[in-house]
Amino acid sequence: MEKYLEIEKGIITTYRKRIYRKFRKAIEDYHMIKDGDKIAVCISGGKDSMLMAKCFQEFQKHGNLKFDLVFLVMNPGYDKENLELIKSNSKLLNIPIEIFDSDIFKIIENSIDDSPCFLCAKMRRGVLYGQAEKLGCNKIALGHHFDDAIETLLLNIFYGGEVKTMMPKLHSDHFNLELIRPMFYVKEDDIISWRDSNHLTFLDCACKFSKEKAEEDSKRLEIKKIIQDLRHKSKYADTSIFHSMSNVNLNAMIGWTKDKQNYSFLDEYDLKK
Repeated sequence: MEKYLEIEKGIITTYRKRIYRKFRKAIEDYHMIKDGDKIAVCISGGKDSMLMAKCFQEFQKHGNLKFDLVFLVMNPGYDKENLELIKSNSKLLNIPIEIFDSDIFKIIENSIDDSPCFLCAKMRRGVLYGQAEKLGCNKIALGHHFDDAIETLLLNIFYGGEVKTMMPKLHSDHFNLELIRPMFYVKEDDIISWRDSNHLTFLDCACKFSKEKAEEDSKRLEIKKIIQDLRHKSKYADTSIFHSMSNVNLNAMIGWTKDKQNYSFLDEYDLKK
């Protein structure tokens, strides 16, 4: 049996409960896919997006919905070794990728921005949206997972002074596209387990500038460590954080924002006498 067939079998057997079932459940819970969709599955070369691509292939084979997939890889300026790793992994996993070039890394390296990772992510998103639209896609899929969601929530609380998280899907403000995150329920530890059990090696962030600038003092790394400590104290801590994102009691919030409009509990306070 070829390697990719073994990996596909493992996704719907060994990792059915921890990965594939959660992938499908997120799609169903948040109504991410409809018949006739054409989805740009965005592959960075990392473990999350590569696994997402395989889950999409399995869902397309075994699900009841009829939709098309484009496996999109943006080359923002990878060196030859990193680009070859993406190509070889895609071949090994039987993922028919489409690669297109951009000069994002070059722009980031010449920028004086103090947040290169944020700027890079923002620019990548815009370029990916544009390419997906050119290919006739109506949706774009990113590989953000359970841990990304709760880390984003805590990052915004600790460093942004607001309660805001990563959404499982949202409409683009500038493109006629919808972004979906079908890995939303999948935990990073399970993705790592899948990677290691299959003896796979994937690309990490390949931007040398961002590594030198932010790797050791990354705020997200700090949050990861905090969540890990909480998990050691309570195995349900991360799940409680995740559930809090959809269990907001507005009667016990001092203020909130919706559609750029600010609201306060005082707006209706006296009306409740």
